[in-house]
Amino acid sequence: MKQYDERDIMFARMNYKEGSKNYIDYYNRKTEMKETDDSLRSLPAMGGEGSAMFDKVNSPIVDAAFKYLSDIRKFCEGTPIVNKVDVNPADITERIKGLAKFYNAKLVGITEMKDYHYYSHRGRHEENYGEEINEKHKYGIVFAIPMDTEMIMRAPKLSESIGVVKGYVEAATTGMIISYYIRELGYDARNHMDGNYLVVAPLVAMDAGLGEFGRNGLIITRQYGACVRLGVVTTDMPLIPDKKEDFGVKEFCTDCGRCARTCPGKAISKSDMEEKDGILRWKINAEECYRRWRCLGTDCGICIANCPFTYGIPENSVWDIKTSKEARDKILKEFDEKYGIRPIIREDASWLTVNNSGD
Repeated sequence: MKQYDERDIMFARMNYKEGSKNYIDYYNRKTEMKETDDSLRSLPAMGGEGSAMFDKVNSPIVDAAFKYLSDIRKFCEGTPIVNKVDVNPADITERIKGLAKFYNAKLVGITEMKDYHYYSHRGRHEENYGEEINEKHKYGIVFAIPMDTEMIMRAPKLSESIGVVKGYVEAATTGMIISYYIRELGYDARNHMDGNYLVVAPLVAMDAGLGEFGRNGLIITRQYGACVRLGVVTTDMPLIPDKKEDFGVKEFCTDCGRCARTCPGKAISKSDMEEKDGILRWKINAEECYRRWRCLGTDCGICIANCPFTYGIPENSVWDIKTSKEARDKILKEFDEKYGIRPIIREDASWLTVNNSGD
């Protein structure tokens, strides 16, 4: 499977300031991306004034959380203690999973790390742009933090983004605790969190058995759909890997297609799956998805809010959806009858609508 270069992801590209060394280097190599990226950069900043959902009192809630995440990313790495504690791989695996769940992760899996789990080069930040990623750990601990479903149902309003960034903060905290704990046992560990990933978290999650890629390009978990934020800790501490799981996402998404029909940017494919970079998956137009984000001032979230998996597939149907077209049709019919075109909460959370006496 092909390695991804972090310099190519949308969040890295949007950090390249026109005329800067990184900007010149990147668009000399990727001339075909320059016009599109320049047009995206000309739009209002994410959550900024001029975007559709901008609110001078509430939008800074999202900005504050991301600034906090930026401030703590320097703690993702550290030095293990000198005296290493002998651990039993099976026992410590269960202890690590228990610790993650104690810190609010609901799903935890382990996988042996492969080269394709890691980015080939860094690209998100100016200080390490273009660095080749060579230091790699043998094991990856990946965990999922569920997001607040009612906040996501308000997509694409600002409430949705506030719910999403809370997930990033919780995932960062959980990863910090796990990595600090492992280093206290004398083993190396690194937290991979928003703004400081060396790994492609969804690929790690897929191989660790947390879920499968859905039509919307996101990891779909059996329990929470794509309504989760992922965190990863990599380590050289011996652990017991989990197995990949195939519970019928491909078959369900093939029949459903709801996210593609309701995507405001038409960024989700209505066609069949294609092999891309060694993975059979649906193609996502990342540029048009992100364009909608900039115009809205939120990260949209409609594809998560509209996914039946977000609200829980009936337990007695989970094992049927892969093999039973009848089961899939029944679930989709009941979902349509309950929610119509899309499940939505139109009002903002009450605590966000308190009258601002300064207005």
